[in-house]
Order: sequence, then structure tokens, then C-alpha cells
Amino acid sequence: MSSNEGPVIMSGRKLADEMQARLAKETAKMRELGVTPGLATILVGDDGPSATYISMKHRACEEIGIRSIHTHLPASTSQDELLQTIGQMNEDPEVDAILVQIPLPDGLDEDEALLSVAPDKDADGLNPINLGRLVIGKPGPLPCTPNGILALLVHYGVPIEGKNVAIVGRGLTIGRPLALLLSLKRPNCNAAVTVLHSAVPDMAAHLLEADIIIAAAGSPGLITKETVKPGAAVVAAGITRKGKKLLSDVEDDVAEVAGWITPRIGGVGPMTVAMLMENTVQAARRRVQD
Repeated sequence: MSSNEGPVIMSGRKLADEMQARLAKETAKMRELGVTPGLATILVGDDGPSATYISMKHRACEEIGIRSIHTHLPASTSQDELLQTIGQMNEDPEVDAILVQIPLPDGLDEDEALLSVAPDKDADGLNPINLGRLVIGKPGPLPCTPNGILALLVHYGVPIEGKNVAIVGRGLTIGRPLALLLSLKRPNCNAAVTVLHSAVPDMAAHLLEADIIIAAAGSPGLITKETVKPGAAVVAAGITRKGKKLLSDVEDDVAEVAGWITPRIGGVGPMTVAMLMENTVQAARRRVQD
């Protein structure tokens, strides 16, 4: 819990660096055994933010010692061509994990693309098979951003079990899987989770009951200090781009009342990349064991 000096700052950058240092040691040992973890990324079109995310992921691969294989397809790529590319990655023995960067250009079916990734090579943990494993609490690749948020909360000592958690946003990449993860009956989860969205008439009343708030709506300034219970943990997972600016779902003044809070820069983002690396190394580990 924070003191009068302000909230505990949950730095994702610091924790991600620690994770990646551990993964680098593990991959070095694997390479000694003749196994190099491999991550394949597929980018369709020329979306600027997506290209930036891909470059961040490949930079992390280089630092850790993961082989990175990148395929950049034109925006004119057909669904069949995309599925064929994914199929080739599924069959490539040097590829342990596959990431299809979303959003895809208009006209391409994201759901079909995610479904076509082999479940055991699913770097993002978003294949329906792996989401099903999450639902029933079975081992499998976990969605990167939700797992990164959980790791942040645990690392910085935020109590979760039995606590009230409010997740604002019900998207596939954060809100829905995070609600499943935090409600599982397992250590550092087992919370009472409420998923809030635009159809909830009095969102503030729910937020004020929450011990933990995860804002993942992509709605700038949605969470203000008036909607946060003093001492609550607040995670800003939703951002909106306005020109060159990144706008957070969480207003700066929330730091005046929060017990824990993620920084505006270097919070959830680095943890998403770190968990992607974790999923890739775990997939390679399974290959060694098989």
C-alpha cells in the first residue's frame, strides 16, 4: 500500500527487463542443447503502430536470443494468401510461436486467421482452443496483455484473492480473457470480477467499489480520481492515438488517490512484449521435451 508520499508505481518496464534477463539465460542454455526458440510474425499492410509493435517484439527477440522470422504482406493480400502463409509457419519446425499482428486490413477475417494458427504455436494465446483451456483452467499459452497485467499486480504486492476487480472494456485481447484469468480458483487470482462497458448506466458506482481497476476501453480520461476508491490499484491498459500523442484511459489525477498505479509510459506495454517472449520460450521448451 502507498504512503503519504504517493502511490506505488507499477513499472512494467522494470519488471519486463527482469523477465527478459531470465529468459535470455534460459535460451542460452537451450541453444547449448541445439535448440533456438523461434518466433514468426506476420504483418499485413502498412499500419504505422502495428509496424512499431512488430519492431519492438523483434528487438526483444534479439536481446533474448530468440530467432525472429518476419513476413510482411501487402495490404492487398487475400484471405487465402494469409491463411497459406500461416499454414507454412505452422509446418516450419524452426517456428515455435506465431503472431499475426492485428488489426488486419479491411476485408480480412481476423477470427479465421487466429483460428488457423496451430494452438501450440499460438504466441498471443488468442486461438479459441487456448481460450477454452483458460476457461476450464487447463495449461496453455495465456493471452499476453492479461497475463502481463496479472504479473504486474503480483510483483508489486497488490492483494487479489477475494478482492473486487472492475475491468472496463470487454475486448478479446484484454477484457474478456483477463476476467477469466482473475476469477480462476488459483493462487494470486480468485477475485470477484465485474466487467464494465458502455451499456452499464452507473459505471462510477461500480468503480468506487473496486479494490482493483483495469481500464481497457480505449476511452481517454475515462477513469478520474472521483471514480477511484482511495488506496485502490489502477492499471491503465487502454490507450488512444491522437496524432503523435498517446492518450490514456486513466487521468493523471488518479495518482492522488490510488494506492498503486501504472505509469503513463512503460506500464502495460512492456509486459505484453515480455509475455510474448515467455510464450515463445515455453513453446520451445515443449519442443525439447517432446
